[in-house]
Amino acid sequence: MTLLIRNGTLITAAETFQADLLIEGERIQAVGSDLLPASAQVDEIDAAGKLIFPGGVDPHTHLNLPMFGTVSSDDHYTGLKAAAFGGTTTILDFVPQEPGNLSASVDAWHARADALAAVDFGFHINITHFDEPTAAQIPHLLEQGIASLKVFTAYNNRLRLQDGEIFQVLRLAKEHGMLTMLHAENGDVIDLLVAEALAAGHTSPEWHARTRPAWGAVEAALRSAALAAQAEAPLYLVHMNVAGEVDMLQYARQRGLPILGETCPQYLFFNADKLSRRDGEKWVCSPPLRTPADNARLWQGLADGTLQTIGTDHCPFFYDGTKPIAYEGKPVAIPGKELGAADFTRIPNGLPGVGDRLPILWTYGVRAGRLTPNQLVALTSTNPAKIFGLYPRKGALLPGSDADLVIWDAERRLTYGIEYAHHRTDYNLYEGWELVGFPEKVLLRGQLIVDGPRWLGRPGMGRYLTRTTSSSTV
Repeated sequence: MTLLIRNGTLITAAETFQADLLIEGERIQAVGSDLLPASAQVDEIDAAGKLIFPGGVDPHTHLNLPMFGTVSSDDHYTGLKAAAFGGTTTILDFVPQEPGNLSASVDAWHARADALAAVDFGFHINITHFDEPTAAQIPHLLEQGIASLKVFTAYNNRLRLQDGEIFQVLRLAKEHGMLTMLHAENGDVIDLLVAEALAAGHTSPEWHARTRPAWGAVEAALRSAALAAQAEAPLYLVHMNVAGEVDMLQYARQRGLPILGETCPQYLFFNADKLSRRDGEKWVCSPPLRTPADNARLWQGLADGTLQTIGTDHCPFFYDGTKPIAYEGKPVAIPGKELGAADFTRIPNGLPGVGDRLPILWTYGVRAGRLTPNQLVALTSTNPAKIFGLYPRKGALLPGSDADLVIWDAERRLTYGIEYAHHRTDYNLYEGWELVGFPEKVLLRGQLIVDGPRWLGRPGMGRYLTRTTSSSTV
């Protein structure tokens, strides 16, 4: 199939210009003007007055993730359908390390994802148990298309590795051209504070944040950067949420260390006072929401290039999983945050967001003057694609790139919420927010999958993206 998209204004990470796009099959064939003779027979989309972005790349999702006796409420169909409606056409999901070998863990995640995925996807893998057999298996992950590993300095006796183990993972990753990702908090301090809080009868949601001090994230970020420096390895800090973390990242990068940083929309717009509301369980995520000063420093870090990406950490749960919602005409109820009604340590940690990212950031980031349109594309598409070995197949509007495109109506006005987000859950963080700018059409490899309010995609049309390298430069 040949498709010509005419008269649009293209927004890339570096440029803004008017041009036509010629698409042959799944890829962009040409960018420019007068791309076809007048007599040529092609399908056309007139994008006059509209912007065209490369499809968003979300580097951080947790779909169908088991937690606290339930599972995150979006699977690889529902979550990726929501991603598409929000202008994201590629996601990178985390594979939990299960008992046994790493290859089996990856195979188990393929069994969850492959038949359902509605947009293209790749995998990271969590390394939460490290020994000699695990070390021997890590290089073979490249054969399965995985070039990024995640480690934790928190969740003692469950996910956390010791510093020496993290150091070994960093060296192994460096040796094989892989990238280590890290969740930075202090697990020892958290465990002590949680035990004290419960002993004192503190069970409400605000104690989730009170027992996870911001200084723990700051300390862990610097300690992790130091470990990476000693290993002479690159490092990617996930879901940064604290001003001091940005300071530590800046400190490391100013000294030439290949350390990268990611934040998420929830850490730009919300703070911990949400946890004291009657519906405080809705806002529980790890790491927790912080303060307005932290919000401001994160925005500054995005604007000045200290931070390289905006992911979502999409990991939704129902607020009240005892009450079904209608999803695609069928009732759905999945146990959710009500599980922790009497104990904050039992509240499933995670928030919806994969479909919200671009619409929210356009209105309250770009239109508010915090980011340029080009910075938005860099942070949400091009940089993640470059870092995780997908560029220029993804994150670009270049001949040969996959025709993953968002045709954006910059003047569309709407009141946002569940109706537009399409997550399979019973609430939205941005319910009632007024937006100006929204996706009009979304294409995945040249196929129109979102056309206004119409969903034209299907389960299983997303492809697994094999990656053999990651990068610490963008």
